Amino acid sequence: MKTLHFAGRSRTLRAIRPAAIAAALAACGAAHAATEVVVWHTLAGASQQEFEALAKQFNGEQKDVRVVLKAFASPDALRSETAKALAAKQRPHLVQLRDNHSPEVIAEHQDILPMYRLLASYPIKDLAWFLPQTSSFVRDGRGRLLAFPFMAEVPVMFYNLDAYKKAGLDPARPARTWADLQGELLQLRGAGYACPYVTSQQVAVHFENLAAVNKKPYSTSDNGFASGQPALRFDSLYMRHLALMVTWKRSQLLTAHTQDNSADAMFAKGDCAVLTSGTGALGALERAKGLSFGVAPLPYYEQATRVAGRPFVSGSALWALSGHSNEDDKATAAFLAFLAKPVVAAQWHQRTGYLPLTQGAYTASEVSFYSRIPGAQQVIAAMREAGGGDTSRGFRLPNYPRVSAVLDSSFETALSGSMPPVQVLNQAAAQSKAIMQQRR
Repeated sequence: MKTLHFAGRSRTLRAIRPAAIAAALAACGAAHAATEVVVWHTLAGASQQEFEALAKQFNGEQKDVRVVLKAFASPDALRSETAKALAAKQRPHLVQLRDNHSPEVIAEHQDILPMYRLLASYPIKDLAWFLPQTSSFVRDGRGRLLAFPFMAEVPVMFYNLDAYKKAGLDPARPARTWADLQGELLQLRGAGYACPYVTSQQVAVHFENLAAVNKKPYSTSDNGFASGQPALRFDSLYMRHLALMVTWKRSQLLTAHTQDNSADAMFAKGDCAVLTSGTGALGALERAKGLSFGVAPLPYYEQATRVAGRPFVSGSALWALSGHSNEDDKATAAFLAFLAKPVVAAQWHQRTGYLPLTQGAYTASEVSFYSRIPGAQQVIAAMREAGGGDTSRGFRLPNYPRVSAVLDSSFETALSGSMPPVQVLNQAAAQSKAIMQQRR
């Protein structure tokens, strides 16, 4: 039997206690244990499946970092659990937060580690390629990145190709103005579609981006970027649009309208011919059986502008939390670096519909992806173009989640017919102004 020698003494391997061997092996394993990165998110459906697949891929490609995902049913549920975790000092490393249009306020919180600080310590290769046009909603006034804009999106119009063909419409030339869309909806209804048009994200589509797409300011004080107390600007454009939506509702051209994304499912089933929603709906729509669809920019009004403007980029982002060790922060940055790889970011973009993070991600996207979804490449290419004017760069408004709730309720009130559109807009403007004047 082989003999082991220790400092002049010898004993056989059989003499070593099993417990001592187990302890030694455990100590060895602990020395090489992966650093755990906990990520909390509110993704669902196709986006959740893809995010889980990417985390699994990352965990399988290396052994130093292990990403653990936890999904929440709603942003409110995530925020509530995050508050509890902070109090218990068991905080996650990354949390998904929706755009509140005051990112600097979030970044100033003591429990937030601004992304530019994290990446200054642990740079990632593709940082310089983050497109400012698709990440402005998480940048501060100095252009510094405050969060990882992995779920950036813009509102668009989806349309059913088969429905357009059945109605005698040209699927290659969907309506560009609201007036032309009304004509198409009438033809679709005449062709037997009881649900011509539905909308999700009704505040983003019918309030926020009504301004941006028609090259109008959404609020005073340079959309909240300049000094002074901002106030929403509901001019004749809003009166025209809200009155049109009321008539569409009464004539059953607009059959469903929601602030969440529940109307997306109606379009995915083929029940409705046209949908306005965020590009993040694309992944679920692509997985819908028997659905053939195209993508177009949101319509505009020719009375307001000769050429449509670019919509606001919004959505949600991954925010890093402070209070972790240097080793944990390094591991967090490693996961973000993986997500920023052109091939990975391109895969995320194509399978979810969220905007490509980088020029590399756009370039790496497959031609087949754009060729099978008419209009998709044109919409994405437009977002990559420089310029667009001050009206499209975004807006910064205090207490905006509460303002958004007022606008959501106002849209419902107007379409119910219980209050004239002009009164609805005046009341919404007054309530919003009061909210924005309150202390944060």
